[in-house]
Amino acid sequence: MTTEAPPTSTSVSPTARQVWTRSRGVVLALMVLLVAAVAIAAVRSNAQHGRLDPRSADENGSRAVAELLADRGVSTRVVTTAGEARDAAGPDTTLLVAVPDLLTERQQSLLRTATEDSGGRTVLVAPGPPSVGTLAPGVTADLATSFDSTLSPGCELPAARRAGTADTGGMRYHTDLDADSCYPSDGLPTLLRVPSATGGGDTVLLGAPDILLNDRLDEQGNASLALQLLGSRSHLVWYLPSLSDTSADDEAERGFFDLLPSGWLWGTLQLFIAAALAALWRARRLGPLVPERLPVAIRASETVEGRARLYRKADARDRAADALRSTTRTRLAPLVGVSPAQAHAPEALLPALSAHLSGDGQTLHSLLFGPPPGDDAALIALADQLDALEREVRRS
Repeated sequence: MTTEAPPTSTSVSPTARQVWTRSRGVVLALMVLLVAAVAIAAVRSNAQHGRLDPRSADENGSRAVAELLADRGVSTRVVTTAGEARDAAGPDTTLLVAVPDLLTERQQSLLRTATEDSGGRTVLVAPGPPSVGTLAPGVTADLATSFDSTLSPGCELPAARRAGTADTGGMRYHTDLDADSCYPSDGLPTLLRVPSATGGGDTVLLGAPDILLNDRLDEQGNASLALQLLGSRSHLVWYLPSLSDTSADDEAERGFFDLLPSGWLWGTLQLFIAAALAALWRARRLGPLVPERLPVAIRASETVEGRARLYRKADARDRAADALRSTTRTRLAPLVGVSPAQAHAPEALLPALSAHLSGDGQTLHSLLFGPPPGDDAALIALADQLDALEREVRRS
């Protein structure tokens, strides 16, 4: 006697190799991002902090010039808000604005109003087009075209003549006002002193911050020029604009899209294109349906019971009744000589059934094409009646 070998089960779970094949692209991309992040962090770990900060001893800080000024009796105070800078303006004060281009238009206007008639000195470090028109009306800024930042005075300003050559090359300025124009680069000055029309003060525009940096202070005449520009008054207020300054009221009125970087639209478009390409790459290709072998064999009775439970759970007696009647009509049609195409047409199927049976045509119509049953008991009764009808037709 031979025994039938038990059927081998087929698993549809993916193997480790399949999982790796599908996910290796994502893993590789994450590894590249991780390596790039580590590399960027390593490169930026040596970045200098406290740029143009008189409290910082970094090479890009300005602690050296602040200590030299202290030796000469000039006090240095650091402020970080426009309100503090405006309140500090006075005839015995030099106000240094480290990064004027970071100020909002409202801050620039308020600062200009406070310093215009104060009688003190205002030093603007490398102001560009975003700020020079408001902080120094009548002056325009242009970026230097020469790579040489060490320039000669070329003017009669005493501070510049005593300092000699200095590293002022950066921004260049043009004005028709009566001003001292020094350290020219390609015909335009990189240091401009504009006297105030009233109040006896002045505004100094410095084309580059190099003369204030710790690592450049001992080169050329940088120290001499810095001390003379910043030491003309007994007090020096060093204004370092900060993002936490609540005086930038006009920023609060800007909309959400105004706060986004200018290139956000192009960045979003690129992400959309990349997502579309990824969707096309991963999308299922269109084509004819391909039958696949089921991993296990399912008995027909289990399928019927499963569909019946779904119908009952959804309370879909109408769908269940339609399925029973449609199947019965399909099986009865060839038994009474009706083509399968006419099996669901009452005018074709009912006369043929009446010819084979002695039943009432109206009863047959209600049984095969009637309304859905009202409850589960009526549905069961309908199934029994359809089975009885099919048995009777087969016997006849």
